[in-house]
Amino acid sequence: MPVILIVDDNETIREGLAHMVKKLGHEAIIATSGDAGVAAFKKRPADFVITDLKMEGGTGVDVLKGISAIDPDVPIMIITGFGTVETAVEAMKLGAFDFITKPIQPEVVRLKVASALELSAARKGRKKSQAMTETLSADADARFPELVGGGEKMAIVRRTVEKVANSDTTVFIAGESGTGKELIARAIHRLSKRKNGPFIKVNCGALTETLLESELFGHEKGAFTGAIKQKLGRFELADGGTLFLDEVGDVPPAMQVKLLRALQEQEFERVGGEAPIKVDVRVLSATNKDLDVEVASGRFRQDLFFRLHVLPVKLPPLRERREDIPHLCTHFVAKLGPKTNARVRAVSDAALGRIMAYHWPGNVRELENAIEQALVFAESDEITPAALPQFLQGGAEDDKLEVPRELSLPEILDDLERQLILKAYTKAGRVKTETARLLGIKTSALYYKLEKYGIE
Repeated sequence: MPVILIVDDNETIREGLAHMVKKLGHEAIIATSGDAGVAAFKKRPADFVITDLKMEGGTGVDVLKGISAIDPDVPIMIITGFGTVETAVEAMKLGAFDFITKPIQPEVVRLKVASALELSAARKGRKKSQAMTETLSADADARFPELVGGGEKMAIVRRTVEKVANSDTTVFIAGESGTGKELIARAIHRLSKRKNGPFIKVNCGALTETLLESELFGHEKGAFTGAIKQKLGRFELADGGTLFLDEVGDVPPAMQVKLLRALQEQEFERVGGEAPIKVDVRVLSATNKDLDVEVASGRFRQDLFFRLHVLPVKLPPLRERREDIPHLCTHFVAKLGPKTNARVRAVSDAALGRIMAYHWPGNVRELENAIEQALVFAESDEITPAALPQFLQGGAEDDKLEVPRELSLPEILDDLERQLILKAYTKAGRVKTETARLLGIKTSALYYKLEKYGIE
């Protein structure tokens, strides 16, 4: 359970924040002064700290400096009143995660807490992943703990992410479901100059047109039936940070016009409101749809496509980067093992052969789910074929792939690919177009591989 330290000499604010934090399912620790807050953190380190700026017995800046000296990675948010915003901004320059102004709005606190805990978890995970990355692959880039895999395709993705992160331009992330588009969005935000600002996500495909408009732009009290109070939209909450529009290809046509204007002008009105609201937001978007097709069919506005598609990042499906599967398996065992089956340390060669042979239509997400299920059913210190999900169990003995132990990893991967192609070729009656379909590759690629492996 995440621990949040609240430092404030005002009992009403202190207890109110503690109540909000507990309602979110987190543990709250309270302190009544700056000095007491630093002492409390030394006694019980927290995942996130919320501190008032002006207090007796140590200011919020003192809390920031004291706790940062103990743990520089813990996010610290400043509470400030009217007239002290400039001081809060100075605190952010010293390393504060964010600041909120009084009166405190519960919805803002909820989103700030979520964003801060994600940042805290990412920083902890980064340390763990960086250590593991050195073992998994000497070529893996330690700046990208979210992106596991030492193959060339992921190296290209990492280089692209690093380049686009330095810009403030819109980024469009394309890839099949389960390839990790949100991970890419979070990596871009983490490496950008907005890294200390909020990261706000909206799933555009999960909401109706009316709800999506309210979610993006907010609404005023009484704007429609059920609007009992003012609500801030995601554009407003992402001010100074990054807004991630997931499944943007599902935005209805009428909403596309309003979204285009918000992107062009960085300005919008809440539903039921008249006053324009200016924001400073960087927009990242993603979809598993082919937007070129959507534009050609008239379902997606071309001008919005051009506005979103300034800096493209293409994520390859897992079947096109099979060399990363062993690394991903090791990563998921280390990640999921402690909470699922701590005694498991590895995936057996026989099980890896089954995993390598599968085409993974659900990509990395499907692989992670399969490893988690296998961990539950594993009966030894490694995952064996018997522990794998049913769809990986295979059939008769001659339908299995063998993993040669004496070969290097690249040689093993080539040999497994050769076995897989030969099996598919036989199953398809040596019809090349059908073989390519079974393997999920182009016929031209199949011809190349048949020649490469000497398959007549």
